[in-house]
Amino acid sequence: MKKLLITRLLPEANLAAARARFDVTVRDRADGLTTAEAAEALQTYDAILPTLGDQFSEEAFVGDLRCGVLANFGVGYNHIDTKAAARCGVLVSNTPDVVTDATADIGLTLILATCRRAGEGERLVRADRWTGWGPTQMLGTHVTGKTVGIVGMGRIGQAVARRCHYGFEMPVLYYNRSPKSVDFPAEQIDDLHELMGAADIIVVTVPGGGANTHLIDAAALAAMKPTGIFVNIARGDVVDEPALILALQTGVIAGAGLDVFEHEPHVPDDFRALENVVLLPHLGTAALEVREAMGQMAIDNIIAWDEGRPLPQGV
Repeated sequence: MKKLLITRLLPEANLAAARARFDVTVRDRADGLTTAEAAEALQTYDAILPTLGDQFSEEAFVGDLRCGVLANFGVGYNHIDTKAAARCGVLVSNTPDVVTDATADIGLTLILATCRRAGEGERLVRADRWTGWGPTQMLGTHVTGKTVGIVGMGRIGQAVARRCHYGFEMPVLYYNRSPKSVDFPAEQIDDLHELMGAADIIVVTVPGGGANTHLIDAAALAAMKPTGIFVNIARGDVVDEPALILALQTGVIAGAGLDVFEHEPHVPDDFRALENVVLLPHLGTAALEVREAMGQMAIDNIIAWDEGRPLPQGV
């Protein structure tokens, strides 16, 4: 029986499915594997089911590797050096598709919460500081009919755009590094800064790491309207956090909604001190049925590897 390491506690249905097929070790900790721990795991286990925060960098792929597959739990895999894995004959897969709708839903949650100042409003009520309804109280941004700009028109970007177009009658603009056709009304903008300036609400959905690291920098934020709302449901490293903090502090943009952070679970104190930012603890796929589907997809990829078949979601 092959030895499988699962680096974080998964839903019980996933653990039962894994244990029915493999000799399973579950790492019941919230923090990710360090590079040294990842290197040891690659030499100890036949298969690994890792996730965000596990440091499978180039330095981890050293020595006599036993592992043949890294079946990542999550669509993003910028924590895995796929080139180093390929050089060592380690296959890598992820869990696309099943995360699309749940992540897009969180995108809309952040759009609405940030535009309508829902976080501020709840804090006001909880602190017993609400003095009653008034015509000028807590005025926010009306969402219906506003122009949304999508940065990265992949599966999740398209799902967000469809919700905005069909649900809120929002004109859709998008920036994508390559030409992209979609099956609903939308206009591709070739320049990122042009998109940032043309939209009322920006939603970032690009993969993390590589060329996308700090894609949203001070210059990109400065291109936005002063009334602009910025939402990130991609990866934290896509955004230059000090630049975003300064933009929020100085009124360069009106507000931000964030589900991800560059150095999770660390969230800069400056974000917490701001009223015009909504902060979520990476809830993008946090629904039981979604997490179970992700876990089963990862396990199915490991089973495919074990049976000598191509990985269904190989990257």
